[in-house]
Amino acid sequence: MTAELASTPSGLPEMPETSTEARKQHAEISDRIRSFNEAYYVNDEPLVPDAEYDALFNRLIELETHYPTLKKNSPTQEVGAAPADGFAKVKHARPMLSLGNAFSREDIVDFLARIRRFLNLTAHSPVEVVGEPKIDGLSLSLRYENRKLVTAATRGDGSEGEDVTANVAHIGDIPKTLPDDAPDVVEIRGEVYMARSAFQKLNETQAETGGKTFANPRNAAAGSLRQLDPTISAKRPLRFFAYSFGELSESLAQTQWDFLQKVEGWGFVTNPLTRLLHDADDIMAFYDQLGAQRPDLDYDIDGIVYKVNDFELQLRLGFVSRSPRWAIAHKFPAEKARTRLNAIDIQVGRTGALTPVARLEPVTVGGVVVSNATLHNRDEIERLDVRVGDMVVIQRAGDVIPQVVEVIKDERPEGTQGYQFPDTCPKCGSHAMREEGEAVTRCTGGLICPAQAVERLKHFVSRTAFDIDGLGAKNVETFFEMGWLKSPGDIFRLETDHGDAIRKLEGWGEKSATKLFDGINERRTIGLDKFIYALGIRQIGQATAKLLARHYGSVTEWRNAMIAANEADSDALRELINIDQIGPGVAKDLIEFMAEDHNREVLDDLQDVLTIADVEAPNVTDSPVSGKTVVFTGKLELFSRNEAKVKAESLGAKVAGSVSAKTDFLVAGPGAGSKLKKAEELGVTVLDEQGWLDLIATE
Repeated sequence: MTAELASTPSGLPEMPETSTEARKQHAEISDRIRSFNEAYYVNDEPLVPDAEYDALFNRLIELETHYPTLKKNSPTQEVGAAPADGFAKVKHARPMLSLGNAFSREDIVDFLARIRRFLNLTAHSPVEVVGEPKIDGLSLSLRYENRKLVTAATRGDGSEGEDVTANVAHIGDIPKTLPDDAPDVVEIRGEVYMARSAFQKLNETQAETGGKTFANPRNAAAGSLRQLDPTISAKRPLRFFAYSFGELSESLAQTQWDFLQKVEGWGFVTNPLTRLLHDADDIMAFYDQLGAQRPDLDYDIDGIVYKVNDFELQLRLGFVSRSPRWAIAHKFPAEKARTRLNAIDIQVGRTGALTPVARLEPVTVGGVVVSNATLHNRDEIERLDVRVGDMVVIQRAGDVIPQVVEVIKDERPEGTQGYQFPDTCPKCGSHAMREEGEAVTRCTGGLICPAQAVERLKHFVSRTAFDIDGLGAKNVETFFEMGWLKSPGDIFRLETDHGDAIRKLEGWGEKSATKLFDGINERRTIGLDKFIYALGIRQIGQATAKLLARHYGSVTEWRNAMIAANEADSDALRELINIDQIGPGVAKDLIEFMAEDHNREVLDDLQDVLTIADVEAPNVTDSPVSGKTVVFTGKLELFSRNEAKVKAESLGAKVAGSVSAKTDFLVAGPGAGSKLKKAEELGVTVLDEQGWLDLIATE
């Protein structure tokens, strides 16, 4: 943060005034969120509770509202984290997504208003929702084929989870067979949890036997379910609440309420506190009621989930990258605790960002033991005037991530000194500076900085990128320090160049080395979207990488297009910027990346050792708009623009933001202006709304 961008009382930086400042702030917060997700979803060890997490996440949403091009480089478009090492992977037939958050009545009113706008309903049209307690556990998907349980999988990164089928065999709430009236294929989804009473008994037993104790019931449930030894899971008192479905071979019900009644009849347990709600007043009354009951429940909840009851409306509303439009999580208020700040450490990220981390005297906040919290940047330290030795107030909201919200200066020890933020990188000694408009202080060492180099390699092998079994962060650091791993291509030469040496390393051996090399070889074929994301290009998150992969289709086409786009006023540049939700800022970072000789050498090297799979076209060959480029303009009256875009993409079309010679259809509502004129000049097919509906009609 620059001095001109002061922090707000909540500890967040103020909203930036320029797109440059916004991009810097967005990148900084995104890095924090992703590290928090990795700790929470993969390691079952949250670094900090929900107060900080939710505040940071909502700031990303605010930034993306003001600067929409930032959305495609954002954790707001991502789900969870990829499956952990040691488990077989399960591809979800339908993605398991996260939910957007609400914290106030205003948020709920806005949620209902967004639904009405998307569906083109009047401002007072009724929207019936089902309110379900949000269980603080681990999401699970159960797949039944011919009425027998065949697979149980965790959510993972939303697309791929961990196979824990053997581990759920002893959970009594999960039927092993379904009745004869069940469809041939059924996926039931819900939450594995541990009752508070059972958690207390488990920790007592673990302490008596010298085993690991758990910080809270959520961690106990996650750690118990994700045991590599199923006999350990069998001994743990796990429970399961069913609340939704994935793939179905035939419909089960017309509404969420009827679905819950149906699966309860099959032997699943559904939450008895679930309610049918009709408006914002109903919702808030239920929220207050459940909040009052919360301390007396025998299981942890961190909010309420509201879902549009009508499945037909859910289908129309569809999804954004990360979450459904028809559901939202209403979080409960924050919890606070006091503790001592023992030290402030500086971490260096792959972009050179210097992030201060508070090391705390461990304290339990809302059932979670907290020992670390980010201090964001230099400005946040100055705003709080936080010093080593201070007593501080830690806050958790929604029961996941922590933040320092206050320094108790009346209890400050004598002789403490204000923290001096370093002006050199603690890893390489290079000058650390904050450019005008930057949100963070960065090391200027670039590729000579070992912290940046190793962090880039960690990103390349991370669970959301190449996801290589056996090559975690510690091994990357070890191989980097030994000089065996300097660029991504070196990963795929480890066995031939250093295989014997790795087998002789302390703590290694034939078995662990074989696991590593097998994991590397399994990733010699990679999807184009994963490949682009793994490169760590500035502003290119998972969602943007998928957009680019889908648009260009192959790594050769993508590379050639990025090189051609370096020419000002070129067709390639116009095509890149014309991709829906990719603007000039993202295009600039892509072009600059490809213009660097070093980066092109890395790409050449990787293409020599990898097979980068082309993107398969959507399986909608019978669609009249499959593979076509569509632009929507004017005031659409028969459907909202968002609904039109979602429908077009589901039929295999590409939705662009402006008209070009490559546009196949312009759908023009009343008030269409310059886009309509340009389409007519270029001879693009122009349709009104009804013409578009007639074109895509499937019946």
